[in-house]
Amino acid sequence: MDKEASTINKEKKSIFYKIGIVLIIISLLSWLIPIIVPFTPLSTKLKAGIITGGLIFAEVMFWGGALLVGKEVAAKFKSYLNPRNWKK
Repeated sequence: MDKEASTINKEKKSIFYKIGIVLIIISLLSWLIPIIVPFTPLSTKLKAGIITGGLIFAEVMFWGGALLVGKEVAAKFKSYLNPRNWKK
């Protein structure tokens, strides 16, 4: 009985882990919005709104993914993105 329960828990954890990784990847892709939007023919107000919304969306996706994968994985991932660690 315990083996069945542990197997079910492992499957659920792996699903949540995969969802968390996908959310973090979506977050990274969302950081392209502020880079691309200024080159579009939209009004300045609309550009400012889209950029702000994109940044907020990216942060929410990252922290949602971080909650699902765990703080150790999220901290390690953030350290990869820190430019100070690129030369090491």
